[in-house]
Amino acid sequence: MSIAEKFATMEYGPAPEDSKEALAWLERHAYRFQHFIGGEWQAPKAGEYFDTVDPSNGEKLASVAQGSAADIDAAVKAARTASSGWRALTPHARARYLYAIARLVQKHSRLLAVLETMDNGKPIRESRDIDIPLVARHFYYHAGWAQLLEQEFPEYVPCGVVGQIIPWNFPLLMLAWKIAPALATGNTVVLKPAEFTPLTALAFAGICQEAGLPAGVVNIVTGDGSTGEALVKHPDVDKIAFTGSTEVGRAIRAATATSHKRLSLELGGKSPFIVFEDADLDSTVEGLVDGIWFNQGQVCCAGSRLLMQESIAEVLIAKIQDRMSTLRVGAPLDKAIDIGAIVARVQLDRIRKLVDQGVADGATCWQPQVTLPARGFYYPPTLLSNVHPTSIVAQQEIFGPVLAAMTFRTPAEAVELANNTVYGLAACVWSESINVALHVAAQIKAGVVWVNCTNLFDASCGFGGYRESGYGREGGREGLLEYMEPTWFKNAPLLPAEKQAPPEAELDDDSTASGINTPDIDRTVKLYIGGKQARPDSGYSMEVRASDGRLLGEAPLGNRKDIRNAVEAARKATSWARATAHNRAQVLYYCAENLSQRRDEIAHRLAAAVGEKQAAAEVDLSIERIFSYAAWADKFDGAVHNPPFRNVAIAMNEAIGTVGAICPREAPLLGFFSVVMPTLAVGNTVIAVPSEAYPLITGDLYQLFDTSDLPGGALNIVTGYTSQLLKTLAEHDDVDAVWCFGDEASAAAAKAMSVGNLKQVWTNEGRAIDWFNPKLAEGRWFLEHATQVKNIWVPYGE
Repeated sequence: MSIAEKFATMEYGPAPEDSKEALAWLERHAYRFQHFIGGEWQAPKAGEYFDTVDPSNGEKLASVAQGSAADIDAAVKAARTASSGWRALTPHARARYLYAIARLVQKHSRLLAVLETMDNGKPIRESRDIDIPLVARHFYYHAGWAQLLEQEFPEYVPCGVVGQIIPWNFPLLMLAWKIAPALATGNTVVLKPAEFTPLTALAFAGICQEAGLPAGVVNIVTGDGSTGEALVKHPDVDKIAFTGSTEVGRAIRAATATSHKRLSLELGGKSPFIVFEDADLDSTVEGLVDGIWFNQGQVCCAGSRLLMQESIAEVLIAKIQDRMSTLRVGAPLDKAIDIGAIVARVQLDRIRKLVDQGVADGATCWQPQVTLPARGFYYPPTLLSNVHPTSIVAQQEIFGPVLAAMTFRTPAEAVELANNTVYGLAACVWSESINVALHVAAQIKAGVVWVNCTNLFDASCGFGGYRESGYGREGGREGLLEYMEPTWFKNAPLLPAEKQAPPEAELDDDSTASGINTPDIDRTVKLYIGGKQARPDSGYSMEVRASDGRLLGEAPLGNRKDIRNAVEAARKATSWARATAHNRAQVLYYCAENLSQRRDEIAHRLAAAVGEKQAAAEVDLSIERIFSYAAWADKFDGAVHNPPFRNVAIAMNEAIGTVGAICPREAPLLGFFSVVMPTLAVGNTVIAVPSEAYPLITGDLYQLFDTSDLPGGALNIVTGYTSQLLKTLAEHDDVDAVWCFGDEASAAAAKAMSVGNLKQVWTNEGRAIDWFNPKLAEGRWFLEHATQVKNIWVPYGE
């Protein structure tokens, strides 16, 4: 027998990783773990414990404390007590603590890897070679940011006490993603690990002790969903960071809507794996193995939807089946194993149920002939072909080693299929043509796109989703911003509550006894939709009165049908998003130029509502503000990251899409431009609801936009009662984000009413913004909320 034949036929022998040190660690803790609160181990207040189980054999590993509301309260108090001291440390001091943690993670790397595999069921090769090195990388990277924080973010402060809830698929890595940036930016933390996989988080608590981290800076409370709920609802938590299912993400969004808690969500995904006919198919198959069978497919960004160009589908399926036949399923501590155990029985049952439903929907199921271990929770690698795009297995996240395959003919069809989902977390594009790959990557609605590679992560590169995959980013500069707020904003006073009911009936004529005559109404003001003036669907108008009760005129009363028409017009205005940044800048400059030509006329009209002094200031500052965003349009650039691989990661600032904007009441003209211009500058289309105090002023702007070459539909203006129009915008599935600048009730309503579609919502939290101060009311803070970062990974070199 030749050497080649021996390599092809010989069996892999067992190569078990030694679990002795991990078992000794469990024994030292008497197989029983308490909460880590205030730098100490504390027994649960209710005295309850639950078991954590090894998925590879179903055997108990240890008993872990079940957290209650009282335990969460104790942890939050410890974090609050430690907050001022941690924040007061010098950047260098915080950097040294994070550096020490990184070193200790490396020192205990083998223990952590084995413990992770025993608790989670993932292959030891993945824990040892991917997860733990990335954990250390995150703490090293953020130690650097801690050192540079005051230089790079001089006008930002930490949120305060951060509640963090992490999933079971990457227990220690998700902990690092959350804790490292929180500590680097001066926050203190209460973290709840997943119920299925708490052990490495508890081991990390020991590392915090070993590093000498001040008591209360990191607190870890274990438990089930009720523990996480208590953390989310605790009134003294300033921010919640959650990674998990979209369903739980919705519940958290609803629970935090009426509070001032900041919220970042990294949720589910149904990521497309797109293969063009010119791709290197052998490399593609290897990438697919990492894309869907890595961690048993229990990855939020798993490439679970295979989209193949029709001409290569048959050949590619054959290659995939051949490769699947070589995958080794078995005990995850065996270093020769490719696919380990599913985390729990309930997850295994869910995978089986969804596959059965997919077959019932018409899919063809193929599985290799593999022998699964008799004990534990295992599922074989599975290929579902002939999947219809509307099938449950093409739309719902299975979170298992199951690949759903479909075909396409053209790049346009590939993009349409890729975006045919409520999710938008990640995607892969495989093609030997860099033009095709980048052209498609730019059109996919996903926060991360890998070109000719898959599942690459680094602390320097932001990770996060679009649409129902959540919002916010983890890693990179943008990940740091999730844990900070502008200094002035955190302590800004609240605006007075606005009247939500329609205004009172018209006053008598003698109410104008001040001696100032009511201005003449020289024309009928209409809505502005699709670049045209439109009568409101309701056929009604709303009175607009001055502060002294004088009738200034009537504005059209928009309703949900007018919003519907405006959204349709905004969706059709694709030329605005495709325009170059230079061209967008030119249009905005024209707007400023035309506003300048009509300065006195518009200031005169505005003076009837706000007085001559404010009116003049609003017009002059509006011209400046438009100029500023025209300047920013071609200067708000992304970045090119240099992760420690043979890749560059292109971080692109992308427009969110269609934005609904509730403009501030207190500055009718300046507030309108301060909100609308940053969204337009970066390529969004907008449905703006002007100030309810004086919406008439926008009627003087329609001609301005028409003569400035702004494409029809790029900006749409619907006047009416804010509370009614906000509801329609928040609930509309084709509105990608809502900006709401009003009182506290309006901010809470914007968040609560968009729970169903989890769109991005940015509000002033009911706080006052000085729209006349450019340091507060324009610039990067607005542009960062008008964009989302997409990281496109492109390999290079040999």
